[in-house]
Order: sequence, then structure tokens, then C-alpha cells
Amino acid sequence: MNEILPYLPESFQQIILRMPEKERSMLEEIRCRTDRPLELIVSGSQWVPGDNTRMPTFSREQARQLLQKIGKYSLYTLEEELKRGYVTIQGGHRIGLAGRVITEHGHVLRLRDVTFFNIRLAKQKIGAALPLVPFLYSHRRWFNTLLIGAPQTGKTTMLRDLARLVSEGIEERYIASRKTAIVDERSEIAGCVNGVPQNRLGIRTDVMDACPKAEGMMMMIRSMSPEVLIVDEIGGSDDTAALFEALNAGVTVMATAHGFTFDQLSQRPSIRPLVNAQLFDRYVVLSRRNYSNQAGCRLTILDQLGRKMSATEGIWQ
Repeated sequence: MNEILPYLPESFQQIILRMPEKERSMLEEIRCRTDRPLELIVSGSQWVPGDNTRMPTFSREQARQLLQKIGKYSLYTLEEELKRGYVTIQGGHRIGLAGRVITEHGHVLRLRDVTFFNIRLAKQKIGAALPLVPFLYSHRRWFNTLLIGAPQTGKTTMLRDLARLVSEGIEERYIASRKTAIVDERSEIAGCVNGVPQNRLGIRTDVMDACPKAEGMMMMIRSMSPEVLIVDEIGGSDDTAALFEALNAGVTVMATAHGFTFDQLSQRPSIRPLVNAQLFDRYVVLSRRNYSNQAGCRLTILDQLGRKMSATEGIWQ
């Protein structure tokens, strides 16, 4: 939070600082829309102050100032970010950008007149993936694993912690560390700033930041000889081909994919070949649930045929 507040208008800072500590600790997104009120997302829902405080409106001048701060007062440095629609800042937090788009021959050149901002808070949860270890590791090897879930169910958080566990090893369980490679197309797993990860990923992890997944996977296999390859949000046919190449090279793959259920995901044309070939030994399905009025996520672990394994459901926050 300390990395984010200086970017925001003073009135926005005061609203956030006055939030109850519990709600502030669960803050996920800060959404700033020009000529619209500030919106704060806590545990997947819009947060409203209990004292009838009106949310301040985000002005055009504040939008201009925020963009200047993000670019450190040099928009030239944001050229690539304005093309892809987001920027990662210190601490691994990601700021999504939207507004008027400049195109050429049907391709996006850059964003112009940025008037919408979505600040997504990076919250690394050390140990989040520990409950998965008995299902994803056996006989001195990690299984090929696909994490499935809708947005904000914690797929990337879980994948990030898996990368850390694989890289560091787990001494008390006699699990040795492994050479780990992360292809981080959207800079969400490692949260790199100037190529340096902001998140704890383990001492044996190499990161290819802001690189298209399919190309990045091949580059990593050729240049860094990983034992385990980590990649977020697979989905295209190029990703599928690269995953088959990784498997043929003897590399273990851990990845995420957007979907609500295993059955739904397995019907996608780009994913079906991976399921039919039984590329993944385990599927972990994450879904939001509400237990005792507290937000959380349920984990369901499936085998390579999509069959539910025993004692596989739980809640993590």
C-alpha cells in the first residue's frame, strides 16, 4: 500500500487510510474513472464507507497527473505500456489503463487520452500453495499442473507460490529445489520492475518478463534449461504448441487458464488437445465461495482424467 498511495490524489489517500484495517487489508482494486467517483473493491465487492461519506470524483486533471506519475513525468518511457494497456510499478502492483486507442492497419499503436485506471494490488501469500503439495508432488517429481478459475479466484497468487516452493524446495518434506523458469507475459507473477522481480520467487528462478508466452517458453527452454516451467493464462493455439514442445523436452509445466469448471475449459478448441493428450497430471479448480460471511476460495483437485480426488476441498484466503 505504501508504494501505491503517493500516486493517488490526496482525497483518495484519505479515504483509503480511513478504511477499517480489516477491509484495507483485503483491498484488491482501486478504480479511478474520469468524472466518476472513486471505487474500491474489497474481496470482490464494491466497498462503501459506513459513515455515508461520499466518494470523491476523479477529475481530468487528476487523471493527467496520475499518468504523469506512472511515467515518472516522461510519457516516452510509457510507450510500450501504452500499447499493451498496463504498467507494473514498484511492489509488483499493476495499473490497468484504458481510454482512446490509436490504431494503424487494424493494430493498436498506443493508448491516447488515458481516462480509466485500475490499480490491482499485488499481495503475495507465502505458503498459499502448501496444501497442494501432497497432490502435486510424488516420487521426487512435480506433476504437470493446470490451475483453473475465473478472474480474482487466486490463480496467479497460487501459481506464484508454487513457483517459490519449486525453486526453494521444501526441506521438511525432503523436496529438493529445482531450476524454475517463469514466462511472465503480463508481469503479474514476478511483478518485475526494470527486469527485477518484486515478489519472492525462490533463489533458482529465472524470469522472462513482458514476453509473449509461446515465444517465451521456447526461449526459456533453449537458453535456461529449466526443470519446471511456469506460465500464466494459457489459451491460444500457439500456447498449446509450445506446451507440447516443453513436454517433449522433458520440462514440467505449471500453468493457469481462465474458466469456471474443468468441463467448460476442456471444450475450448485450444485446450482440448492438451486434455485429450492428458498433458496435465493434475487440475486445480479455484472458485469463490462465502463461508461465515468471509470471502474465500474453494480448491478442488482433479486427476489427469478430470476425476475428483479425495479430500481435496478447502478454503484459503
